[in-house]
Amino acid sequence: MKMDLIIKNIEKLVTMEGSFLPKTGKEMNELTILENAYIAVVEGKIFKVGTGEDYKELVGENTVIDDASGMLVTPGLVDSHTHLVHGGSRENEFSQKLNGVPYIQILQEGGGILSTVNSTKKATFDELYDKAEKSLDRMLEFGVTTVEEKSGYGLELETEVKQLQVAHKLDKDHPVDLVHTFLGAHAVPVEYKSNSEAYIKLLVEEIMPKVKELGLAEFCDVFCEEGVFSVEESDYILSKAKEMGYKLKIHADEIVPIGGAELAAKLGCTSADHLMAASEQGLKDMAEKGVIANILPGTSFNLNKPSADGRKMIDLNVPISLSSDYNPGSCPSENLQFVMQLGCLNLKMTPNEVLTAVTINAAHCVDRATEIGSIEVGKKADIAVFDAPNVEYLMYHFGINHIDRVYKEGRLVVKNKHVVY
Repeated sequence: MKMDLIIKNIEKLVTMEGSFLPKTGKEMNELTILENAYIAVVEGKIFKVGTGEDYKELVGENTVIDDASGMLVTPGLVDSHTHLVHGGSRENEFSQKLNGVPYIQILQEGGGILSTVNSTKKATFDELYDKAEKSLDRMLEFGVTTVEEKSGYGLELETEVKQLQVAHKLDKDHPVDLVHTFLGAHAVPVEYKSNSEAYIKLLVEEIMPKVKELGLAEFCDVFCEEGVFSVEESDYILSKAKEMGYKLKIHADEIVPIGGAELAAKLGCTSADHLMAASEQGLKDMAEKGVIANILPGTSFNLNKPSADGRKMIDLNVPISLSSDYNPGSCPSENLQFVMQLGCLNLKMTPNEVLTAVTINAAHCVDRATEIGSIEVGKKADIAVFDAPNVEYLMYHFGINHIDRVYKEGRLVVKNKHVVY
């Protein structure tokens, strides 16, 4: 069989191969790296991976041959926690944060998530689409080929559906693949401030079933935090979501250790995200149940708060992924490479562990590990080509974009750091 694409002369190819479960402990630091390697692609899938010049027998008249001499090549990066579709921005809260005003106080005063809810309700479908498309382009230029996106800036049926429908259209139109999560339990709307039980009833009896009926979300998420949704409320919402056929995620123990990590283990969530304040017992429970700790170091950096203890989690054999948490408030940045560098600098993870956390483990975090996250035969040819000599340099030289080019299902979509699709 003749190939559509062959990438040859790869200086170092990190395959991330051979992981049927998320990598944990020492496994996260163990990479398969091929030198003078090639990747052969046909019909958007990886056909063969090897070294030397064996690829020549696969070259046909129409085969595109690309040279990656001096380059580091990895699977396309996976950003497994974002709030991609939203209206407006929140730079007006920046001074409050710099002056030490706690986020929960900003939220209680009508700012934070509630401010973005108002902006998202007012925005048209096209306005939301155009804004999110720009962000997806930026993510792609940083090497991200799959993104999880959450609703949660509507807090009522019409706007939640609008957010998710925008995301579905982007999924069809844009090279980046999107994974859809319903986050109606992102905050209690102002009109239900004194009656959160009524809002939870609305969520469970009307909004969640309708979103599922429309096929708009695969996962259901809850912001389990003091002053938002309690452990008991989160347990109820997620248990009902599970009955409806949703897979589960949870914003857990971001600010106060209220038991979100323990709940994630109890319910068998795919991931528990944030975890800066998670208890050791909660982390042990997650390790036992295989719940992925999805750490968001860019958020900690932007809020000037201590990061989650990635080193401790790895030592406890908790599987770890890293993601941007791109959102208009606590992390208004699409730069997953900077998040990776923070993984080393602030979480004390090794470069190898970080790369594992944004490829194969992040693919598991969005339940796509059979399709993406590694360079293996039969998987999508989602490929990031970095102008870097090795994995260590990718983390060491921080604050810039190392991407040279990106392929999505074998199609060149970024060249010289800019989108070309």
